[in-house]
Amino acid sequence: MDEEFNILEMQKETEDMLRLRYLTPENSRFSRTEGGFVALTVDGEEYSRVQVVRMFPFSKPDRYISIRTAEETSKEIGVIENMADLSEEVREMLDEQLALRYFTPIITKVYQVKDEYGYAYFDVETDRGRCRFVIHMGGNAVVHLSDTRIIISDIDENRFEIPDVTKLSVKEQKKLDLFL
Repeated sequence: MDEEFNILEMQKETEDMLRLRYLTPENSRFSRTEGGFVALTVDGEEYSRVQVVRMFPFSKPDRYISIRTAEETSKEIGVIENMADLSEEVREMLDEQLALRYFTPIITKVYQVKDEYGYAYFDVETDRGRCRFVIHMGGNAVVHLSDTRIIISDIDENRFEIPDVTKLSVKEQKKLDLFL
C-alpha cells in the first residue's frame, strides 16, 4: 500500500513539474516585500519571495519570463508570456529583479588579456568602469552569440558582453584572438 501511495505521489509531482501555468493580470498579483523582493499570489497560492528568470534572455528578453520559487532548488510557479501585458507598476518591479539577475557590463576597451596556468586574466573598461576579472580557459566561459557578439563569464559567474568585437581596435582584437 505504501509503495502504491509513493507511485501516486511521484506521478502527481511529475504532472506538477510538467504543467505550464501562464501568469496573467487576471490570475496573479505581484507585490513588493518590505525587504524589496517580489512576492506573488496566484490562484490562491501565496509565495513570499520569487525569482524572475528570462527563458530566452538574448532573443526574447521581454517574453516568456519564468517566475520561480526562491529556494536554491527552485520550482517554476508559472510563465509570463509577454511583459507588455502587465501593468507599468508590475513591469517595473519585475524589470528591477531582471536587471539584478542579468547585470552584464559592456566591454568597451580591452587593456590586457593574460593567459596563465589555464586561466585568462582580463583588464578591461566597461560601461560601468574599469574592471579586472578571471575566466577558466577550459570551460564555456566565452559564448559566441553571433559572429561578432560574445558573452564572457568569469569564475564567479559574472557576465560581460562585447556586442560587436569589430568595433574594438585591431590591437584589442589581437588580445582576444584566443577567444575569437
